[in-house]
Amino acid sequence: MPGLGLRNDVYRRPLSTALERLGVGPGWCCADIGAGGGDVSVALAEVVGPAGRVYAVDINPELRDAVAQAAAEAGGAQVVAITMAAEDLLLPEPVDLAFCRFLLMHVVDPLAVLRRMASVTATGGWVLAQEPVTSAGRVGGQALSMPGARHPDIGALLPGLVAKAGLELVDAWAEAPAGAGPGPVADYLEDLTGVSPGLDPVVLPPLVTVMARKPAAG
Repeated sequence: MPGLGLRNDVYRRPLSTALERLGVGPGWCCADIGAGGGDVSVALAEVVGPAGRVYAVDINPELRDAVAQAAAEAGGAQVVAITMAAEDLLLPEPVDLAFCRFLLMHVVDPLAVLRRMASVTATGGWVLAQEPVTSAGRVGGQALSMPGARHPDIGALLPGLVAKAGLELVDAWAEAPAGAGPGPVADYLEDLTGVSPGLDPVVLPPLVTVMARKPAAG
């Protein structure tokens, strides 16, 4: 996978593993919901190539330009930036893959967002969600907290939520990057919290990945 910035430096493996297992490749149509600055959107576009398309969806209109710039810098990336709340998700066409990461922990109703993601996915297509279990993270043995998130431990509920959203759960797993001392794990935690962990051992929050398929109506 292409470099996706500091967050992906530490959470690259769960994303790469999921995309490889799904077989995402040339010609796929994907949606990155809660796209932020567009790093994952651009990475997806590079995978799907000129024959594919990626919709980068985010509620923040200021990020639209960031997505466009990132796509241009990637060279030939087929990215369509859309300013829209995840709860109101509508796309011009059904997608093969609807993806979100670190999104459901912030929305008011995660189940409603998953249902919207399912609604824009083609029959037989995939919904891929990656969310943390924040309180399972550790710094120097102490539990992490994220008071600014509405659902900081939503990853622990994610497998059940996709089933409630009418999707077929195909697989789910959790991965947690860890480290001690200087390195990308410490850098990411400092970027996230504004406080350096120093030399303390760090276990970042496990990221739960769910792979779910949209079944045929019936």
